[in-house]
Amino acid sequence: MSEKIESAEDRYILPTYHKLNLVASKGYGPYIYDTSGRRYLDFMAAYGVAILGHCHPDVVEAIKSQAERLISCHASVYSEARTEFVETLSRVAPSGLKSFFLCNSGAEAIEAAMKFARKATGRKGFIAFNGGYHGKTFGALSITGTERYRQPFEPLVGPVTFAEYNSTEGLETLPWSEAAAVFVEPVQGEAGIRIPSAEFMSSVARLSRESGALLVVDEIQSGLGRTGRMWAHEHFGMNPDMMTVAKGIAGGIPFGVTLVNEKIASNITLGDHSTTFGGNPLACAAATAVLSVVEKKKLYERASELGRKFSAGLKDLGSFRIVKESRVIGLMAALELRIRFNRVLEEALADGLLTLYAGRNNIRMLPPLIIDEHHIDNALAILGRTLEKVQKESLSI
Repeated sequence: MSEKIESAEDRYILPTYHKLNLVASKGYGPYIYDTSGRRYLDFMAAYGVAILGHCHPDVVEAIKSQAERLISCHASVYSEARTEFVETLSRVAPSGLKSFFLCNSGAEAIEAAMKFARKATGRKGFIAFNGGYHGKTFGALSITGTERYRQPFEPLVGPVTFAEYNSTEGLETLPWSEAAAVFVEPVQGEAGIRIPSAEFMSSVARLSRESGALLVVDEIQSGLGRTGRMWAHEHFGMNPDMMTVAKGIAGGIPFGVTLVNEKIASNITLGDHSTTFGGNPLACAAATAVLSVVEKKKLYERASELGRKFSAGLKDLGSFRIVKESRVIGLMAALELRIRFNRVLEEALADGLLTLYAGRNNIRMLPPLIIDEHHIDNALAILGRTLEKVQKESLSI
C-alpha cells in the first residue's frame, strides 16, 4: 500500500519537495500514523499548520457542522461563518489592526500586503532581510531573502533592498524614503529559528515610522501563541501597520489573513484586490474554532512554560559534538548542527519523531501547542538517541 502511494505521488507530482519516508494515514493530537498503524510524535505539525494537533475535536466539529450547512460563499455575499470569524479575530488582533483581507495562504497574505503598501504610500520599493522567508509566488519571492530561491525566476518585483537580519549596522543607510514597506519576521523560521534582539527590532520600527515606510510583520509562522505571546512582535513592543497570518489559523484548512490599520484600510477601494476562495465558510468556521481554543485555554502561556523545559533539554543536547547550538522561543525550536540535517532527520523519524529542517544544517521543530511535558521528554529522548547514533557514524567516517 505504501509503495503504491509513494509511486503514484512520485509519478504525477512535480518534485518540488524533500520527501520523507512516511506515508501518513491519519492523525490525532500530537501524533500522526502511517499506513501500517505505526505512531509518530509529530513535531513538524505540517510546518506548524496543525497548531492544535491533528483532528482537534473542536475544529472537526466546526468543519462537519459547517459542511452540512454551506461550504462555498463568495465574499460578494455576506456570510454568518465569516462574520463570526472576523468578530473573533478582532478580539485577539493587535489593537491597531482591525481591518482584514481574507485569503488562502501566507504567500497570498504577503502579496496583498505588498499591494496595499504601494497604494497607501505611492512608493514602489521594499526593504526585507537576508534569511527571511515570505513565500514563493512572484511578489512574496521578491522579498524572500534566499538568493537561490529567487535567482532562477528573476526579474522579480522590485526594487527590493535586502539588509542583514538582527544587525543594526547599516540600517540607517537603507533607502527608507523610497520604500513602501519593510517586511520583517519577529522570528525567522525558515532560517532556523533566528531570534532578533530588542535593539534591532526597535531600530526597524523607528526607521519605518520616521521615514513613512510601512512596517509589516510576518507572523505566518510565529503567530497564534507559538512564541509564548499571542503575536511574536509583542515581545518587542512593536505597533505594526500590517500583519500577515496563515499556517495554523484554521487548523489545517488553507487560510491567510492580512491585517491592516485604519489609515491603510481607508485607501483600499472596490476591486483593488480579491480572491475566489478567501473567507469561505468552511475555512472561517475552522479558524473561529482555532482562535477560540487558543484564546480560552491561553495556549500562548502554555507555549511559554513548555518552551522553557524544551529549551533546557535542547541545551543539554549541546554536549554532542555534532550540535553547534540550540535556539528556542516558546514552542519554536531549532538544533543547529555541524553536519547536514539529513541523517538526523531520517534517524529521528525512524525512531518515531517527525521533525523538519531549515537551511542545510538545522533541525527545526514546531510542535502543536496542545502537547504536554511528557511529549517533550519523549522528543528529547529520541533526539538524544539519534544524535548519539549519528555522531558515532560521523566519527567512524
